[in-house]
Amino acid sequence: MREEENKRSSQDSSVKRFFKKRWVFPAIYIASAAIILTGVLWFQGSDNATDKYDYESSDLTGKKNDTPALEVNSSLENLKMPVQNPMDAVVKMEFYDDNASEEKQEAAIVVHNNNYEPHTGVDFTSKDGETFDVTAALSGKVTRVEEDATLGNVIEIEHDKGIVTQYQSVKDVKVKVGDKVKQGQVLAKAGQSLYQEDAGTHVHFEIRKDGIPVNPTNFFNKPVSELQEETAADEKKEDKKSPKQQMIEDPASDESTPSKEETPSDDESSESTDKTNS
Repeated sequence: MREEENKRSSQDSSVKRFFKKRWVFPAIYIASAAIILTGVLWFQGSDNATDKYDYESSDLTGKKNDTPALEVNSSLENLKMPVQNPMDAVVKMEFYDDNASEEKQEAAIVVHNNNYEPHTGVDFTSKDGETFDVTAALSGKVTRVEEDATLGNVIEIEHDKGIVTQYQSVKDVKVKVGDKVKQGQVLAKAGQSLYQEDAGTHVHFEIRKDGIPVNPTNFFNKPVSELQEETAADEKKEDKKSPKQQMIEDPASDESTPSKEETPSDDESSESTDKTNS
């Protein structure tokens, strides 16, 4: 018992001697203050960072951000052919271009139900005549998926600044309205249509800018910005037509305005007045 008491007393005395040293309590105070200050600064820093930049839960690390950026990316994309293997694709019918030769214009006329209509897109077939995968020419949002016996089903995808791509004569459709698709994604299989029975198994591809068809072959493998710039330039040309050009294109618009030859002069009007008075 005495040995245990001696041990305890010796331990107590050593502890007392330790705390009696001058540097012990200042060291403890400084360490405690440093720990507390570090904790306060860390808490305030993390709180201020989230308040300053108004982060939402989707902006924090580890959170998923489901908002797609297809619209931003699509403006940097080059327009691609709507087929998975371009080397195996064959152009069956071209776009009806007002600036093309008469021979090409005649080849771009669709005959359906005894009607002659200009071809508003480009038809692609495969070399072996078999079906093939139809892919998205640009990234965008699917706005129309319609079953149409005449056109052979239709898929429509919306892009930036009024640009829309359309895919007709397709089957085994793999997308639905509201889907976000990436460039090169498979949309469907090439099929047939009653509108162009002679084309066989094909896909009819169109590009429309603000509802107006444009020639896709002019923009394949080119940035979308060129399509936007060219259509904008065309609109400016239309707006800047001189009155003379407008009169040539639409002579009926000037028929109501009397010419100088038709307008009687002051002398003629005075002579007719004198004759009437006499």
